[in-house]
Amino acid sequence: MNHSKTWYVVADGGRARIVQERDGQEAFETREEFISADIHRHTHELGTERPGRARESGASARHAVQPRQDLHQADKRNFAHEIAAMLNAASARDEFDCLVLIAPAHPLGDLRQALDAPTQRKITAQLQKDLTNVPDADLMQHLADLHRA
Repeated sequence: MNHSKTWYVVADGGRARIVQERDGQEAFETREEFISADIHRHTHELGTERPGRARESGASARHAVQPRQDLHQADKRNFAHEIAAMLNAASARDEFDCLVLIAPAHPLGDLRQALDAPTQRKITAQLQKDLTNVPDADLMQHLADLHRA
């Protein structure tokens, strides 16, 4: 019997874990867990404390220059790219056959966009929900519909 190996990626902007079904049981177990080093850092710790200053050409006034991107959003996007790189490498090694992505809207989009084409083809389902704080023992009730599909 050919039984496919499915990885469930449960993520948000700073935490992710890969869970898979326990052999012969209707339960999940964590295979790997990732936590961003910058998840609880303040904005001033992620970049410069004060934005740069610019001088107005027609006067002596100076104005703060707004950063081009929110540093927390950039950090979350970088974290999604790190998870995607790991998944791409695991996909190339055929460590899984099917991939299910579970994350809130923005992290889900960032993660999916960062996956390469062969890994994206292995995505069988996605759920727009934050389940990172749900213990493995309780995941089955949240993923029952996906699991049956």
